[in-house]
Amino acid sequence: MAGGLQPPSEEEERRQSAAKQQGVIFVLENASLEVARVGKKDMLLNCDDHRTFLLRHNKDPALHRPDICHQALLAILDSPLTKSGRLKGLFVRTTRGVLLEIHPQVRLPRTFKRFCGLMVQLLQKFSIHATNGSSKLLKVIKDDVTKHLPPGAKRVAFSRVAPDLVKLKDFVRELPDDTPAVFVVGAMAHGKMDIAYVDQWVSVSEYPLSAACCIGRITNAFEDKWDIV
Repeated sequence: MAGGLQPPSEEEERRQSAAKQQGVIFVLENASLEVARVGKKDMLLNCDDHRTFLLRHNKDPALHRPDICHQALLAILDSPLTKSGRLKGLFVRTTRGVLLEIHPQVRLPRTFKRFCGLMVQLLQKFSIHATNGSSKLLKVIKDDVTKHLPPGAKRVAFSRVAPDLVKLKDFVRELPDDTPAVFVVGAMAHGKMDIAYVDQWVSVSEYPLSAACCIGRITNAFEDKWDIV
């Protein structure tokens, strides 16, 4: 071929096609990702391994649940929705207000212990690069999360006590496709999200759901809408 150019591969065409499609942005709020020096090591505090340390420092062990964030991230990244290229953004905001951006194609550790080690590294070094390149797969970013959301996007937050109880598949089907939808899910064990940047609060069940279960319902609803099998 003239000039040495090669036609795009099938995989490249698939990525380019997915990039043009509308999708979903997730924001996980109130994630308990707090690093502290325990003994001689910096650790991601959790209620199982650091209960004595937390009580000694007047912290409630029940609120230190980084496993919730880990499970929620895996629920998003493992979904057919993400694998089809429809995940357009993934952010995590910690209880201390630190905002993290997670690349949609990152492969997070499957075990909680390795996840904790990765989060300690991220929160101390502010970014994690791909092993085979310079691209940042995880990074700490500045500004409010709203600065990183597309203009005009519908922003929806989830709470069991929200005034609107919706059937999620019907709700998702009625959302416009001209811009990604933003879904905000709490990644904490107790309490509520104190956020003002959403357009609507909804409940998707009469029963309390874990973050991972709620996310599973969201991804399934969009997969049904867009015929992702």
